[in-house]
Amino acid sequence: MLRWLCIFILIAGFAPPTFALSDGDLPSSHMAEGKDWWRDFTAQIDMSGFTETRVAVRLQGDQFQKPFSLAETRFQFEAERELGAATLNLTADVYFDAVSDQHEFGFDGDAHIFDLRQATIEFSPLDFMDVKLGRQVLTWGTGDLLFINDLFPKDWRAFLLGRDDEYLKAPTQAMKASFYFDRLSLDVVYVPEFVTDRFVNGSRISYFDPKTGDLNGRPDVVTTIKPEGWLEKDELSLRLFGTFASVEVAAYYYDGYWKSPGGSDISLGVGTFPRLKVYGSSVRSAIWGGIGSAEIGYYDGQDRSSMAPFNRNDEVRFLAGYERDLGGDLTIAFQYNFERKLRSSALSTGASEQRTHHVITQRITKQLWQQTFTFSLFNFYSPSGNDGHLRLKLSYKINDAVKLESGFNFFYGRTDETFFGQFQKASNVSAAMKVSF
Repeated sequence: MLRWLCIFILIAGFAPPTFALSDGDLPSSHMAEGKDWWRDFTAQIDMSGFTETRVAVRLQGDQFQKPFSLAETRFQFEAERELGAATLNLTADVYFDAVSDQHEFGFDGDAHIFDLRQATIEFSPLDFMDVKLGRQVLTWGTGDLLFINDLFPKDWRAFLLGRDDEYLKAPTQAMKASFYFDRLSLDVVYVPEFVTDRFVNGSRISYFDPKTGDLNGRPDVVTTIKPEGWLEKDELSLRLFGTFASVEVAAYYYDGYWKSPGGSDISLGVGTFPRLKVYGSSVRSAIWGGIGSAEIGYYDGQDRSSMAPFNRNDEVRFLAGYERDLGGDLTIAFQYNFERKLRSSALSTGASEQRTHHVITQRITKQLWQQTFTFSLFNFYSPSGNDGHLRLKLSYKINDAVKLESGFNFFYGRTDETFFGQFQKASNVSAAMKVSF
Protein backbone atom coordinates (compact mmCIF):
# COMPACT_ATOMS: atom_id res chain seq x y z
CA MET A 1 0.00 0.00 0.00
CA LEU A 2 2.81 2.41 0.91
CA ARG A 3 4.58 1.67 -2.37
CA TRP A 4 1.53 2.54 -4.49
CA LEU A 5 0.77 5.63 -2.40
CA CYS A 6 4.29 6.93 -3.05
CA ILE A 7 4.01 6.14 -6.76
CA PHE A 8 0.70 8.04 -6.90
CA ILE A 9 2.26 11.05 -5.17
CA LEU A 10 5.17 10.99 -7.61
CA ILE A 11 2.94 10.81 -10.68
CA ALA A 12 0.55 13.44 -9.34
CA GLY A 13 3.43 15.83 -8.73
CA PHE A 14 4.97 15.40 -12.15
CA ALA A 15 3.14 18.29 -13.76
CA PRO A 16 4.80 19.06 -17.07
CA PRO A 17 7.32 21.90 -16.63
CA THR A 18 6.80 25.16 -18.45
CA PHE A 19 9.35 25.60 -21.19
CA ALA A 20 10.00 29.29 -21.79
CA LEU A 21 11.63 29.04 -25.18
CA SER A 22 13.56 31.94 -26.58
CA ASP A 23 13.84 32.82 -30.24
CA GLY A 24 16.97 30.70 -30.41
CA ASP A 25 15.35 27.57 -28.99
CA LEU A 26 13.11 26.51 -31.87
CA PRO A 27 13.03 27.40 -35.54
CA SER A 28 10.39 29.79 -36.87
CA SER A 29 9.59 31.13 -40.31
CA HIS A 30 11.80 34.20 -39.98
CA MET A 31 14.58 32.19 -38.34
CA ALA A 32 14.54 29.68 -41.19
CA GLU A 33 15.27 32.55 -43.56
CA GLY A 34 18.66 33.37 -42.12
CA LYS A 35 19.20 32.40 -38.46
CA ASP A 36 20.94 29.23 -37.37
CA TRP A 37 18.62 28.21 -34.52
CA TRP A 38 20.63 25.09 -33.73
CA ARG A 39 23.78 27.15 -33.22
CA ASP A 40 21.93 29.49 -30.88
CA PHE A 41 20.44 26.55 -28.97
CA THR A 42 23.78 24.83 -28.41
CA ALA A 43 25.49 28.13 -27.53
CA GLN A 44 23.48 28.18 -24.29
CA ILE A 45 24.70 24.73 -23.21
CA ASP A 46 27.24 24.66 -20.38
CA MET A 47 29.80 22.00 -21.30
CA SER A 48 32.74 20.48 -19.44
CA GLY A 49 34.52 17.17 -19.15
CA PHE A 50 37.87 15.44 -19.03
CA THR A 51 40.08 12.84 -20.66
CA GLU A 52 41.91 10.30 -18.53
CA THR A 53 44.43 7.54 -19.11
CA ARG A 54 44.76 5.03 -16.26
CA VAL A 55 46.92 1.91 -15.95
CA ALA A 56 47.00 -0.56 -13.04
CA VAL A 57 49.19 -3.66 -12.75
CA ARG A 58 48.74 -6.53 -10.29
CA LEU A 59 51.30 -7.05 -7.53
CA GLN A 60 51.07 -10.84 -7.75
CA GLY A 61 50.06 -13.38 -10.34
CA ASP A 62 46.50 -14.65 -10.71
CA GLN A 63 45.92 -17.71 -12.86
CA PHE A 64 42.41 -16.51 -13.73
CA GLN A 65 43.19 -12.89 -14.60
CA LYS A 66 45.46 -10.81 -16.80
CA PRO A 67 48.56 -9.09 -15.33
CA PHE A 68 47.01 -5.65 -15.84
CA SER A 69 43.92 -4.73 -13.82
CA LEU A 70 43.30 -1.62 -15.90
CA ALA A 71 44.62 -0.17 -19.14
CA GLU A 72 42.03 2.34 -20.27
CA THR A 73 41.53 5.69 -21.88
CA ARG A 74 38.35 7.52 -20.87
CA PHE A 75 36.55 10.61 -22.14
CA GLN A 76 33.78 12.13 -20.03
CA PHE A 77 31.43 14.78 -21.39
CA GLU A 78 29.04 16.85 -19.25
CA ALA A 79 26.36 19.19 -20.57
CA GLU A 80 23.71 21.30 -18.87
CA ARG A 81 20.99 23.36 -20.53
CA GLU A 82 18.34 25.48 -18.88
CA LEU A 83 15.11 25.30 -20.81
CA GLY A 84 12.63 27.63 -19.19
CA ALA A 85 11.58 26.14 -15.85
CA ALA A 86 13.47 22.90 -16.48
CA THR A 87 17.13 21.91 -16.55
CA LEU A 88 18.52 19.18 -18.78
CA ASN A 89 21.67 17.31 -17.68
CA LEU A 90 23.83 14.82 -19.52
CA THR A 91 26.98 13.02 -18.35
CA ALA A 92 28.46 10.24 -20.48
CA ASP A 93 31.73 8.31 -20.50
CA VAL A 94 33.25 6.91 -23.67
CA TYR A 95 36.22 4.66 -22.98
CA PHE A 96 38.40 1.88 -24.31
CA ASP A 97 39.73 -0.76 -21.92
CA ALA A 98 42.58 -2.84 -23.37
CA VAL A 99 42.22 -5.45 -20.59
CA SER A 100 38.71 -6.36 -21.68
CA ASP A 101 38.02 -9.24 -24.03
CA GLN A 102 34.99 -7.52 -25.52
CA HIS A 103 34.24 -4.06 -26.82
CA GLU A 104 30.54 -3.58 -27.24
CA PHE A 105 28.05 -0.75 -26.83
CA GLY A 106 25.86 -0.82 -23.73
CA PHE A 107 24.82 0.78 -20.46
CA ASP A 108 25.68 -1.79 -17.78
CA GLY A 109 29.28 -0.92 -17.01
CA ASP A 110 30.70 -3.99 -18.79
CA ALA A 111 30.24 -2.61 -22.29
CA HIS A 112 33.82 -1.24 -22.33
CA ILE A 113 32.86 1.53 -24.70
CA PHE A 114 30.06 3.65 -23.24
CA ASP A 115 28.66 4.39 -19.79
CA LEU A 116 25.74 6.82 -19.56
CA ARG A 117 25.99 8.20 -16.02
CA GLN A 118 23.34 10.91 -16.19
CA ALA A 119 20.54 11.90 -18.54
CA THR A 120 17.93 13.81 -16.55
CA ILE A 121 15.39 16.58 -16.58
CA GLU A 122 14.89 18.61 -13.37
CA PHE A 123 12.00 20.92 -12.60
CA SER A 124 9.83 22.21 -9.72
CA PRO A 125 6.11 21.68 -10.35
CA LEU A 126 5.28 23.14 -6.90
CA ASP A 127 6.97 25.65 -4.61
CA PHE A 128 7.77 22.90 -2.10
CA MET A 129 8.66 20.15 -4.58
CA ASP A 130 11.61 19.34 -6.85
CA VAL A 131 11.56 16.54 -9.43
CA LYS A 132 14.41 14.76 -11.18
CA LEU A 133 13.64 12.18 -13.87
CA GLY A 134 15.96 9.90 -15.83
CA ARG A 135 19.25 8.08 -15.47
CA GLN A 136 21.11 9.41 -12.44
CA VAL A 137 23.59 8.62 -9.66
CA LEU A 138 21.92 8.63 -6.24
CA THR A 139 23.34 8.49 -2.72
CA TRP A 140 22.49 9.27 0.89
CA GLY A 141 23.50 8.22 4.40
CA THR A 142 26.45 9.16 6.64
CA GLY A 143 29.06 6.54 5.71
CA ASP A 144 32.40 7.10 3.99
CA LEU A 145 32.79 4.17 1.55
CA LEU A 146 30.50 2.18 3.88
CA PHE A 147 26.76 2.01 3.24
CA ILE A 148 23.82 0.93 5.38
CA ASN A 149 20.69 2.75 4.22
CA ASP A 150 22.08 3.70 0.83
CA LEU A 151 20.64 0.87 -1.28
CA PHE A 152 21.37 2.52 -4.62
CA PRO A 153 23.59 0.49 -6.99
CA LYS A 154 27.36 0.39 -6.48
CA ASP A 155 30.10 -0.56 -8.91
CA TRP A 156 32.31 -2.75 -6.71
CA ARG A 157 34.38 -3.93 -9.66
CA ALA A 158 35.44 -0.36 -10.52
CA PHE A 159 36.24 0.36 -6.87
CA LEU A 160 38.36 -2.77 -6.32
CA LEU A 161 40.17 -2.45 -9.65
CA GLY A 162 41.45 1.02 -8.73
CA ARG A 163 39.29 3.44 -10.71
CA ASP A 164 38.49 6.85 -9.23
CA ASP A 165 36.19 6.74 -6.19
CA GLU A 166 33.42 8.53 -8.09
CA TYR A 167 32.85 5.33 -10.09
CA LEU A 168 31.88 3.39 -6.97
CA LYS A 169 28.40 4.92 -7.39
CA ALA A 170 26.65 3.33 -10.36
CA PRO A 171 23.78 5.02 -12.24
CA THR A 172 20.16 3.92 -12.26
CA GLN A 173 16.95 4.87 -14.07
CA ALA A 174 14.81 6.56 -11.43
CA MET A 175 12.12 9.09 -10.61
CA LYS A 176 13.10 11.27 -7.64
CA ALA A 177 10.85 13.78 -5.90
CA SER A 178 11.91 16.00 -2.99
CA PHE A 179 9.34 17.67 -0.75
CA TYR A 180 10.31 20.56 1.54
CA PHE A 181 8.30 21.43 4.66
CA ASP A 182 8.91 23.74 7.64
CA ARG A 183 11.05 21.39 9.71
CA LEU A 184 11.36 18.26 7.64
CA SER A 185 12.05 17.22 4.05
CA LEU A 186 11.12 14.03 2.24
CA ASP A 187 12.94 12.31 -0.63
CA VAL A 188 11.00 9.70 -2.62
CA VAL A 189 12.92 7.61 -5.16
CA TYR A 190 11.12 5.13 -7.38
CA VAL A 191 13.04 2.77 -9.67
CA PRO A 192 10.61 1.14 -12.15
CA GLU A 193 12.89 -1.87 -12.79
CA PHE A 194 15.32 -3.33 -10.25
CA VAL A 195 19.00 -2.47 -10.80
CA THR A 196 21.71 -4.68 -9.27
CA ASP A 197 25.14 -3.74 -8.02
CA ARG A 198 28.01 -4.26 -10.42
CA PHE A 199 29.28 -6.95 -8.08
CA VAL A 200 32.42 -9.09 -8.16
CA ASN A 201 31.63 -11.97 -10.53
CA GLY A 202 35.09 -13.26 -11.42
CA SER A 203 35.33 -11.50 -14.79
CA ARG A 204 38.07 -9.09 -13.64
CA ILE A 205 38.58 -9.98 -9.96
CA SER A 206 38.90 -13.53 -8.60
CA TYR A 207 36.73 -14.51 -5.62
CA PHE A 208 36.50 -17.31 -3.05
CA ASP A 209 34.11 -19.99 -4.25
CA PRO A 210 32.64 -22.00 -1.33
CA LYS A 211 31.63 -24.78 -3.74
CA THR A 212 35.26 -25.57 -4.56
CA GLY A 213 36.90 -24.21 -1.39
CA ASP A 214 39.33 -22.20 -3.53
CA LEU A 215 39.62 -19.06 -5.66
CA ASN A 216 37.69 -18.87 -8.90
CA GLY A 217 37.50 -16.45 -11.81
CA ARG A 218 37.52 -16.26 -15.60
CA PRO A 219 36.05 -17.96 -17.50
CA ASP A 220 33.88 -19.46 -14.73
CA VAL A 221 32.10 -16.21 -13.81
CA VAL A 222 29.13 -15.99 -11.46
CA THR A 223 25.81 -16.29 -13.27
CA THR A 224 22.62 -14.87 -11.82
CA ILE A 225 18.90 -14.59 -12.43
CA LYS A 226 17.74 -11.01 -12.00
CA PRO A 227 14.16 -10.08 -11.09
CA GLU A 228 12.81 -8.34 -14.18
CA GLY A 229 9.61 -6.60 -15.12
CA TRP A 230 8.81 -2.92 -15.67
CA LEU A 231 6.68 -1.62 -12.77
CA GLU A 232 6.60 -5.15 -11.33
CA LYS A 233 10.15 -5.85 -10.10
CA ASP A 234 10.66 -2.31 -8.88
CA GLU A 235 12.33 -0.49 -5.96
CA LEU A 236 11.14 2.22 -3.58
CA SER A 237 13.40 4.31 -1.32
CA LEU A 238 12.29 6.96 1.18
CA ARG A 239 14.25 9.41 3.32
CA LEU A 240 12.65 11.74 5.87
CA PHE A 241 15.21 14.19 7.22
CA GLY A 242 15.65 17.49 9.02
CA THR A 243 17.92 19.55 11.30
CA PHE A 244 17.07 20.23 14.93
CA ALA A 245 19.38 22.43 17.04
CA SER A 246 22.27 21.76 14.61
CA VAL A 247 21.69 17.99 14.77
CA GLU A 248 20.89 16.32 11.43
CA VAL A 249 18.52 13.37 11.73
CA ALA A 250 17.04 11.07 9.11
CA ALA A 251 14.81 8.02 8.79
CA TYR A 252 15.04 5.62 5.85
CA TYR A 253 12.95 2.92 4.19
CA TYR A 254 13.77 0.62 1.28
CA ASP A 255 11.57 -1.95 -0.44
CA GLY A 256 13.28 -3.96 -3.15
CA TYR A 257 15.87 -6.72 -3.44
CA TRP A 258 19.38 -7.60 -2.30
CA LYS A 259 21.63 -5.54 -4.57
CA SER A 260 24.29 -8.25 -4.86
CA PRO A 261 23.38 -11.96 -5.02
CA GLY A 262 21.78 -12.81 -1.68
CA GLY A 263 20.57 -16.28 -2.53
CA SER A 264 21.14 -19.26 -4.78
CA ASP A 265 19.03 -21.51 -6.94
CA ILE A 266 20.77 -24.85 -6.53
CA SER A 267 18.74 -26.56 -9.26
CA LEU A 268 19.95 -24.04 -11.86
CA GLY A 269 23.32 -23.32 -10.27
CA VAL A 270 22.82 -19.54 -10.36
CA GLY A 271 22.77 -16.67 -7.88
CA THR A 272 19.51 -14.89 -7.07
CA PHE A 273 18.37 -11.54 -5.64
CA PRO A 274 15.76 -12.25 -2.92
CA ARG A 275 13.26 -9.68 -1.69
CA LEU A 276 14.52 -7.22 0.92
CA LYS A 277 13.14 -4.43 3.09
CA VAL A 278 15.38 -2.10 5.10
CA TYR A 279 14.37 0.21 7.95
CA GLY A 280 16.94 2.66 9.27
CA SER A 281 17.89 5.99 10.77
CA SER A 282 20.93 8.24 11.14
CA VAL A 283 22.16 11.22 13.15
CA ARG A 284 24.98 13.65 12.43
CA SER A 285 26.24 16.56 14.55
CA ALA A 286 29.24 18.65 15.55
CA ILE A 287 31.03 17.06 18.52
CA TRP A 288 34.50 17.27 20.13
CA GLY A 289 35.71 19.80 17.60
CA GLY A 290 34.74 17.64 14.64
CA ILE A 291 31.73 15.91 13.05
CA GLY A 292 30.26 12.75 14.55
CA SER A 293 27.68 10.46 12.99
CA ALA A 294 25.81 7.24 13.65
CA GLU A 295 23.60 5.12 11.40
CA ILE A 296 21.62 1.93 11.92
CA GLY A 297 19.64 -0.34 9.63
CA TYR A 298 17.52 -3.45 10.00
CA TYR A 299 17.66 -5.71 6.94
CA ASP A 300 14.41 -7.65 6.75
CA GLY A 301 15.00 -10.66 4.48
CA GLN A 302 11.58 -11.46 3.07
CA ASP A 303 11.90 -15.18 2.29
CA ARG A 304 12.54 -17.29 5.41
CA SER A 305 10.72 -20.38 4.21
CA SER A 306 12.25 -23.84 4.10
CA MET A 307 11.82 -23.64 0.32
CA ALA A 308 14.57 -20.98 0.18
CA PRO A 309 17.32 -22.27 2.52
CA PHE A 310 20.08 -20.49 0.61
CA ASN A 311 18.63 -16.97 0.90
CA ARG A 312 20.14 -14.37 3.22
CA ASN A 313 17.83 -13.55 6.08
CA ASP A 314 17.61 -10.78 8.66
CA GLU A 315 20.60 -8.61 9.57
CA VAL A 316 21.30 -5.64 11.84
CA ARG A 317 23.93 -3.13 10.75
CA PHE A 318 25.40 -0.21 12.73
CA LEU A 319 27.90 2.47 11.73
CA ALA A 320 29.55 5.17 13.86
CA GLY A 321 31.95 7.76 12.46
CA TYR A 322 34.02 10.77 13.46
CA GLU A 323 35.88 13.30 11.29
CA ARG A 324 38.03 16.25 12.32
CA ASP A 325 40.05 18.94 10.58
CA LEU A 326 43.32 19.30 12.51
CA GLY A 327 44.39 22.43 10.62
CA GLY A 328 47.15 22.80 8.10
CA ASP A 329 45.00 21.05 5.47
CA LEU A 330 45.14 17.82 7.50
CA THR A 331 41.94 15.82 8.07
CA ILE A 332 41.48 12.53 9.90
CA ALA A 333 38.41 10.29 10.09
CA PHE A 334 37.46 7.01 11.72
CA GLN A 335 34.50 4.65 11.36
CA TYR A 336 33.29 1.51 13.10
CA ASN A 337 30.91 -0.78 11.24
CA PHE A 338 29.06 -3.71 12.85
CA GLU A 339 27.01 -6.34 11.01
CA ARG A 340 25.14 -9.20 12.65
CA LYS A 341 23.24 -11.93 10.83
CA LEU A 342 20.23 -12.73 12.99
CA ARG A 343 19.65 -16.03 11.23
CA SER A 344 22.16 -18.18 9.41
CA SER A 345 21.42 -19.85 6.08
CA ALA A 346 22.75 -22.76 4.09
CA LEU A 347 24.64 -20.16 2.05
CA SER A 348 26.78 -19.26 5.10
CA THR A 349 30.09 -20.91 4.17
CA GLY A 350 33.57 -19.67 3.43
CA ALA A 351 33.91 -15.89 3.30
CA SER A 352 30.30 -15.45 4.47
CA GLU A 353 30.48 -17.95 7.34
CA GLN A 354 30.84 -15.46 10.22
CA ARG A 355 27.52 -14.23 11.56
CA THR A 356 29.16 -11.17 13.15
CA HIS A 357 31.41 -8.91 11.10
CA HIS A 358 33.33 -5.85 12.32
CA VAL A 359 35.13 -3.28 10.16
CA ILE A 360 37.16 -0.28 11.32
CA THR A 361 38.21 2.38 8.82
CA GLN A 362 40.80 5.13 9.01
CA ARG A 363 41.17 8.03 6.59
CA ILE A 364 44.02 10.57 6.52
CA THR A 365 44.05 13.40 3.98
CA LYS A 366 46.86 15.95 3.75
CA GLN A 367 47.26 18.74 1.19
CA LEU A 368 50.52 20.55 0.49
CA TRP A 369 51.96 23.27 -1.72
CA GLN A 370 48.86 25.44 -1.83
CA GLN A 371 46.65 22.37 -2.22
CA THR A 372 48.30 21.26 -5.43
CA PHE A 373 49.54 18.00 -3.85
CA THR A 374 47.15 15.64 -2.03
CA PHE A 375 48.03 12.60 0.03
CA SER A 376 45.08 10.33 0.86
CA LEU A 377 45.12 7.07 2.79
CA PHE A 378 42.03 4.98 3.49
CA ASN A 379 42.24 1.65 5.31
CA PHE A 380 39.56 -0.98 5.96
CA TYR A 381 40.46 -3.40 8.76
CA SER A 382 38.26 -6.23 10.00
CA PRO A 383 39.10 -7.52 13.51
CA SER A 384 36.68 -10.43 13.04
CA GLY A 385 38.37 -11.61 9.85
CA ASN A 386 41.87 -10.25 10.54
CA ASP A 387 41.91 -8.92 6.99
CA GLY A 388 41.66 -5.56 5.28
CA HIS A 389 42.01 -3.26 2.29
CA LEU A 390 44.45 -0.34 2.08
CA ARG A 391 43.93 2.43 -0.49
CA LEU A 392 46.70 4.99 -0.93
CA LYS A 393 46.45 7.83 -3.45
CA LEU A 394 48.90 10.61 -4.35
CA SER A 395 47.78 13.36 -6.72
CA TYR A 396 49.47 16.45 -8.07
CA LYS A 397 47.84 19.31 -9.97
CA ILE A 398 50.23 20.65 -12.58
CA ASN A 399 47.69 23.39 -13.30
CA ASP A 400 43.92 23.87 -13.22
CA ALA A 401 43.48 21.44 -16.11
CA VAL A 402 46.11 18.73 -15.69
CA LYS A 403 46.39 16.31 -12.76
CA LEU A 404 48.73 13.36 -12.23
CA GLU A 405 47.81 10.53 -9.89
CA SER A 406 49.33 7.34 -8.52
CA GLY A 407 47.61 4.75 -6.36
CA PHE A 408 48.25 1.67 -4.27
CA ASN A 409 45.36 -0.77 -3.83
CA PHE A 410 46.37 -3.52 -1.38
CA PHE A 411 44.31 -6.38 0.10
CA TYR A 412 45.56 -8.43 3.03
CA GLY A 413 44.25 -11.27 5.20
CA ARG A 414 44.97 -14.59 6.86
CA THR A 415 43.34 -16.74 4.18
CA ASP A 416 41.49 -16.47 0.91
CA GLU A 417 38.27 -17.30 2.76
CA THR A 418 37.95 -13.92 4.51
CA PHE A 419 36.05 -11.07 2.87
CA PHE A 420 39.01 -8.82 2.02
CA GLY A 421 41.52 -11.68 1.98
CA GLN A 422 39.87 -13.32 -1.03
CA PHE A 423 40.91 -10.33 -3.16
CA GLN A 424 44.63 -10.44 -2.32
CA LYS A 425 45.58 -11.24 -5.92
CA ALA A 426 43.71 -8.12 -7.05
CA SER A 427 46.23 -5.87 -5.22
CA ASN A 428 47.70 -3.38 -7.68
CA VAL A 429 49.59 -0.15 -8.26
CA SER A 430 48.21 2.42 -10.68
CA ALA A 431 49.08 5.64 -12.47
CA ALA A 432 46.80 8.12 -14.22
CA MET A 433 46.80 11.44 -16.02
CA LYS A 434 43.61 13.51 -16.17
CA VAL A 435 43.08 16.58 -18.38
CA SER A 436 39.94 18.63 -17.68
CA PHE A 437 38.29 21.14 -19.98
